[in-house]
Amino acid sequence: MANMGIEILAFILTISGWILISSTLPIDYWKVSSIDGTVITTATFWSNLWKTCVTDSTGVSNCKDFPSMLALEGYIQVCRGLMIAAVCLGFFGAILALVGMKCTKIGGSDRVKARIACLAGLNFLLGGLSSMTACSLYAHRITSEFFDPTFVAQKYELGAALFIGWAGSALCILGGAVFCFSMSEGGTTTTRSVLKSKNNSTKLCFLCYFLGGPCPPTISPLHVSWICMNKSVPQANYDT
Repeated sequence: MANMGIEILAFILTISGWILISSTLPIDYWKVSSIDGTVITTATFWSNLWKTCVTDSTGVSNCKDFPSMLALEGYIQVCRGLMIAAVCLGFFGAILALVGMKCTKIGGSDRVKARIACLAGLNFLLGGLSSMTACSLYAHRITSEFFDPTFVAQKYELGAALFIGWAGSALCILGGAVFCFSMSEGGTTTTRSVLKSKNNSTKLCFLCYFLGGPCPPTISPLHVSWICMNKSVPQANYDT
């Protein structure tokens, strides 16, 4: 029951992180810069992965889409690819998580569901790492240009979209790790139950043997042969 609650918590974390990562793609403010006058801000420059804009003091915005993808700077192309990959991985991870969680009725046995949940966790882990890499690469470019004294073009600062992307990435990585650990827990639980069942069956067979009755049909031939090979040991102790 506790394991089921942990999986539900992991699902909430990963879905929340995936939503945050997905919301960063259309957000305008990946990087922001302002030109201040003597009284008020005269213009605000901002840019994202798709366009760059300027907003004057009256609130009127003029935007310009980036040119052809082949003419884009390399880091923007990489960030686009990583963010789109993160969204796709999170989508498939959410579907796998719904199948692999113990609180759902689909997916098969507990062992199969644990493997599916682990696969969902891997999807979320890769998606979180992809998003974090994209946001960090974009932020590194901003900071390197800002502190470069030889850079004469417009300098920008970190926008809100980067912080949202980092938060979503952290949630996906955390929840994905929990889903991956659920496979080991599911396998351990299954192994313990099998060993316990075999141990109980072996004890029952010993009892039936000493009482003169046959072993139960649930005992495998391997257990019976092992008991027959070792029956002289308890008999010797019994005679003394």
